[in-house]
Amino acid sequence: MTLSPLVECVPNFSEGRRPDVVARIVQAIAQVPGVRLLDVHTDPSHNRSVVTFVGPPQAVAEAAFRGASTAAELIDMDAHEGVHPRIGATDVIPFVPLRGVHMDACVELARQVGRRLGEELGIPVYLYGEAAVRPERRELAAIRRGGYEALREEIASRPERAPDFGPARVGPAGATAVGARFFLIAFNVYLNTEDVEKARRIARAVRASGGGLQHVQAMGVLVGGQAQVSMNLTDYRRTPLHRALELVRREAARYGLTVTHTELVGLIPLEALAESAGWYLQIEGFRPDRVLETHLLDGGHQNILE
Repeated sequence: MTLSPLVECVPNFSEGRRPDVVARIVQAIAQVPGVRLLDVHTDPSHNRSVVTFVGPPQAVAEAAFRGASTAAELIDMDAHEGVHPRIGATDVIPFVPLRGVHMDACVELARQVGRRLGEELGIPVYLYGEAAVRPERRELAAIRRGGYEALREEIASRPERAPDFGPARVGPAGATAVGARFFLIAFNVYLNTEDVEKARRIARAVRASGGGLQHVQAMGVLVGGQAQVSMNLTDYRRTPLHRALELVRREAARYGLTVTHTELVGLIPLEALAESAGWYLQIEGFRPDRVLETHLLDGGHQNILE
């Protein structure tokens, strides 16, 4: 049996406090034929919503554009505040190859959607990840540096801030980063303290740019009165989830802190979850294909990610 091509898209919208606005954005996405909505994660402290959906490549591209268009109508970045770095109403749109699709196809989708956002909506667009056309823009953090406020002031005066598509000016909808990447796990770890500076120190020790774990991005923030180490694992096969969590635990112990709970933003592959479960259970020679469901789901395909 030949299975149809499948692409995942996980746009992040700068709204997490007005459920009616989030609902209208999600509705615009879900109404596109062929698109399957999988998850909506909303966080008031980050003032951000992460929407996960899948479908055939062109359907996913259309849904991403409609979601961004709706967000541009409903979100005014001049009135936005939150603890998460952001540059626009639709902060980021990543395309992820899942099944029967190569990364090159997702790169083309990113550039197609980015061009439409720039030409049809007048939104400055920055290409990142595998879709980047400038090497210094491969990392999302470089594009987001200084957030919306800095970009608003610098986009017209600093050549390195010129967008890849759209005008070199920022309106109420801000700018958007559009890219293609491998599957990313967004994972937050909460500590038993309000001291956000300790969370920031732990994040610096854990993330790759601070000499910590490769394929880990991390920052310390205050969420609901509790310090949080917010992490993105950009390649869970090389740096598994349990390794990142255990390093956070060890760094936290240096300050006499413990982990109270963790949080998953969006979805996680069964492969990543099974590997961490096997590690914590100390199962000798454990492999994800020892999990029953991997032999039953998706016509026997053990892993949808290529």
